[in-house]
Order: sequence, then C-alpha cells, then structure tokens
Amino acid sequence: AVVLCAYLEMEGIDLRDRSVIELGAGTGLLGIVVTLLGKAFFLALFRANHNCSARVTLTDRAAALELLESNVQANLPPELRPRAVVKELTWGKDLDNFSPGAFDLILGADIVYLEETFAELLGTLEHLCSERAVILLSCRIRYERDLDFLRMLRERFSVSEVHYDSSKDVHIYRAQRGSSKDDL
Repeated sequence: AVVLCAYLEMEGIDLRDRSVIELGAGTGLLGIVVTLLGKAFFLALFRANHNCSARVTLTDRAAALELLESNVQANLPPELRPRAVVKELTWGKDLDNFSPGAFDLILGADIVYLEETFAELLGTLEHLCSERAVILLSCRIRYERDLDFLRMLRERFSVSEVHYDSSKDVHIYRAQRGSSKDDL
C-alpha cells in the first residue's frame, strides 16, 4: 500500500472527481491517502475549497470493516469523510451491491496471493471497471502462482508494469480494457 500511495503522489495522477474503489482495503491506508490526494490536487490547481475530491469506496470482507471504518473516521478530516465510503465486498459474491462499470480507478495493494481467489478477483475487476477505467495493482511476485494471475489478467486486460520499487521488491501493474492507454 505504501508503494502504491507513493506512486500515485509521485506520478501526480489527477484524482479530482474520480470514482475510485480499493479492493481488499485492510486498514484503509491506500483509500485514505487517495481521498486526501484527490482533495490536494484540486486545491493545488484552484486554490479553493470545492467539493471535487475523489469519491473513494474502500472495500473488504465483513470481518475487516469495523477497523477499516474506524481508521477512515480517525484519519480523514470531517469535510472529507463523506467522500470515503466503506463497503463489504467479497470478490465474485457481492457484485450486485456495485453498479457495473461504475469506477474510473480500481486499486489493489497486495491482494494477489491466494490462487483460489484469482477467478473471483478477475470477475470483480471486469464488473467494476468502466470502459476507460485504469486498474493499478501493487504486489510482490513471491510464487509462480502470482505470475499465473498476471497471465490471467493479460487474457482480459492490456497490462503493463509501470513501476518497480527495488527496496521493497514491489511491482505496480496497470491494466485497462483493450489496448487503450488513456491517462488518468
């Protein structure tokens, strides 16, 4: 999550008025930072306090939601809290609670490690992303199965490695439908 947060800030990705979802949010670090970055980019450009920060949905399984919600409340200023929503999402199972193609940016930090979830994760990605959506996944490549997931991802999306942090051995992959390379 830390590497992906740094990448988003380093690249200056415009998060203003974007619909963002984080999968497997855990403690919520990435989603909280994205909410703050979305507001920061807008303020830097317009020097005003308008309501155009990113709309961020932080998701995880039911067992993680209480801590996730608590962290969002504790780490976002009151005016930004409405822009960050915590929702339950078990990949492949709770998709009826999310409109198809509703998200411009889908984020996942260290969510590629359980082979038995790969098909559900891919189905979830396909359901959530709009035609021009960008998916950013950060992960360590620990096992052959991690490479298997990337092969599966490439069967459904155009995928490229956009960053590698050698000090933490973390890769960031960008995926999009088709061969579109539209920037955020």
